[in-house]
Order: sequence, then C-alpha cells, then structure tokens
Amino acid sequence: MSQKPLGLICAIPNEIQHFGSAFEKTSEKQIAGFSFFQGRLDGVETVLVEAGMGKVNAAVVTTLLIEQFNCRVVLFSGVAGGVDPNLGVGDVIIGTKLIQHDYGMIVSDKLRTYQPGHLPIHLPTEKLGYDADVILIDKLLQELEGFDLPMISAEAAGGESRKPVITSGTILTGDQFIGCTVARDRLCNELGGLAVEMEGAAIAQVAEHYKVPFIIIRSLSDLAGEESTMDFIKFLEETAGGAALVLRRIIRLL
Repeated sequence: MSQKPLGLICAIPNEIQHFGSAFEKTSEKQIAGFSFFQGRLDGVETVLVEAGMGKVNAAVVTTLLIEQFNCRVVLFSGVAGGVDPNLGVGDVIIGTKLIQHDYGMIVSDKLRTYQPGHLPIHLPTEKLGYDADVILIDKLLQELEGFDLPMISAEAAGGESRKPVITSGTILTGDQFIGCTVARDRLCNELGGLAVEMEGAAIAQVAEHYKVPFIIIRSLSDLAGEESTMDFIKFLEETAGGAALVLRRIIRLL
C-alpha cells in the first residue's frame, strides 16, 4: 500500500468534530494561515485541515495538501444544501461530477454556466464540470451497499424522523449560500444538481490539474430554500455526521 497520506478537508469546525477520537494527531504544521494536522484516521495516514468556506480557501488548501504533503487522494467531508426535491435532510451524496455553477457568461441578464478557465468566445469547450474517477466511485458505492446511517430526528427532518439514504450524482459549487427556492429549482433543472455547496468543484479543479483523485462527500443540512439559513445553523451538527460516517466506512479502500 502507498505510504502517501490522504488529504482530508472540512470547511468548518462542526464538520471536523465528527471525526473525534478516530483521528489521532501526531503533528501539526502551519502554512499560509491554515493548520494542517498530520496523523491517522482509523489507522490510515491522513492530513486533516479546516479550510474555511468558499472556493478560494478550498483551492489553496488542496494545492498545499498535494504540494507540501504529497497526498494521494483529496477528500472533503461536510454539509450541503439539497437541490433535488427527491432528497431530504440527512441524505448523503458522493459527487460523481462537480460543477462551478457561478462561473460563466451573463447573457440577457442571465448567467450561462461555463467551464472555469474558458469563455464561449475565445476558449470554447463542450466540457462542463469535473468528473470523479468512475472506477473508484463504483468501488466505494459497492462498499456502502447496506450501510445504514443513524436516523435523523423529526425536528431536523422537518416533520417526521427519517432514515437517510446514500446516493451519488452531481454536486454544484458556488460562492453563495443558496436561500431561495427559485434559484434552487433552477440549479436542479438546468444543471442536474443534487446538492449545492461552496468548495467541492474548486477542490476538483485543482486535483484534476495535479491528476490526483478527489472524493467529495456531502450530507444535506437543509433544502436550500428560504428557511435554509435557519435550518443550516440549527441542524448542522446533527446532519454533518453522516458524511463523516460514510468517509470512515470507505477510507480503507483508498
């Protein structure tokens, strides 16, 4: 097995705390204002870092994990807003495609999403988004078959307690917190997103440049509508645990 460590990113402390004593820190290194914790997660060599929110932070720490720590895979564990109406609070999504929904060209007062680094006029491309390694994702999904997540409380679920599901698909990334049902529905209908967050596709963009695999795991903390600000804060700690549990389940396959 490779001796290179895994690189694990969380955006905020509420996401990191779910790894608890499963992560055994052996050392710490400060770079560019970020604290990189070296150690073992469930016995696997891992470098853990809290990136803060947003695409730039995510891109910086991804670059550092690869350049400074020679990480063999970059992972993200955390929460997201639900975009697909068929999903509910607590459900966990493994990203198969990551799209930056806020990059593109404004035409007739509407943003036409395009591939970062390209413009339709000067650098045309048919590509949209960053694809995760299909073989790796399939292997992880096979491992997760029959894996049960803890029930989500009735309060967090918005009425009745529910058993979260684990699925895979497109995750959307942008430097906005989505608290609008109109925007949420547009992102679902136009880009086929299951969830929306603020870091994943930036991690994927950097990882693709370095030809390093990436895995983005998100549990839904809210449904990205008008009530999402309240929901996100209120149920963050309960829902963030799902992504961490899924990551711990598959970590030894990486």
